[in-house]
Amino acid sequence: MPTHQDMTTDLAPGVLDALQHQVAVFARRAEQTRLGGVGRVHNSMDRAAYLLLNRLDQEGPMGVKALAAGMGIDSSTVTRQVAPLVDTGLVKRTSHPEDGRAVVLQLSPRGKARLEEVRASRRELMALVTEGWTENEREVFCTLLTRFNGALSDIHFTQPGPVPPAS
Repeated sequence: MPTHQDMTTDLAPGVLDALQHQVAVFARRAEQTRLGGVGRVHNSMDRAAYLLLNRLDQEGPMGVKALAAGMGIDSSTVTRQVAPLVDTGLVKRTSHPEDGRAVVLQLSPRGKARLEEVRASRRELMALVTEGWTENEREVFCTLLTRFNGALSDIHFTQPGPVPPAS
C-alpha cells in the first residue's frame, strides 16, 4: 500500500509548491480581513462565533458534546466559545426536551438576526471579491474549496496522534 510520501513524489512539485503557497497567502489574508464582510458589519464577528452560530442555525438546538463533535473541536473549547454568545444573548441555554437535566444550546432570535446581518455582509464581500467571475467560476471554486476543506478535515481526523515513548 503506498504511503503519503510515495503519493507526493509522483506529483509535480511546482504545482504543489504553488498550491501550498497560495493556501498560505489565503490563510493570512483571511485572518487579516477575517473575511468579515463590508460596511458597518465588517469584522464584527469572530470566526469561532460565526461558525458556532451558523451550526446552531443549520442543525437546530444541540448539546455541547454534539456541537463539538460536529465542528471537530473539543467540548471545553465549545464551552469557552459559547459563553460570550450566551452572555450577549445570541445563544440561549435551555433544557433538553426529553431529559430536563441536560442543557441544550439554541440560537436566540437576536442571534438569528445578528447571524443574518453578518451573512449578508459576507455575501456582499464574496460578490465584490468575485466581481469579474462568471457564475460557473464561482460554483467551481466553491465546489473545489469545499472538497479541499473536506480533505483537510479527513486528514486531520485520520492522522495518528503522537506515539508515546517506549517504556
